[in-house]
Amino acid sequence: MSSITTSSGESTPAEIERQLTERQLQVLQYLLKKAVPLKVYTVYADQDELARELGMTRQALSVHLKKLKDFGLIRTGREFVDVTDKALKVLRMSSNEAIILVKVQPRYRTIIYEKVKELPIEKAYRVSGDYDLILITREVNVNDILRVLSMMEGVEDTKTFISLETLRE
Repeated sequence: MSSITTSSGESTPAEIERQLTERQLQVLQYLLKKAVPLKVYTVYADQDELARELGMTRQALSVHLKKLKDFGLIRTGREFVDVTDKALKVLRMSSNEAIILVKVQPRYRTIIYEKVKELPIEKAYRVSGDYDLILITREVNVNDILRVLSMMEGVEDTKTFISLETLRE
């Protein structure tokens, strides 16, 4: 069976769907219904790189990562580490969603739209109305994002909202 791949060499979602059987799709849908959403922050790096940056041996890092994994604070895989929502709680950091509204001077919109893609945000929406952008991020990132936005020429105003509780997901 041939497959369509993106420029990164990965199969497209539509191609993957065509390659799955009806039963496999049914299993996947069932798993999604039963799944508990888990918020994670992913670090894309191999353990050699992380150990070097932390100033320790790879073996020492491996011992620490195993302990963190046993506590459910991280998940590891090939060249990535996921930091879970549980880890943020242990660090006494909030993982609440934050919504940042951004008003942009019209002549700077294109430039700013490109720059916000580099920020630690989960989603960005271009909208109509009193504000031009809605940025969705985590509370832990708000100060850094606002600092960067305040230095961007063309950003006129921002409003920030922090979620207090999830009523429905």
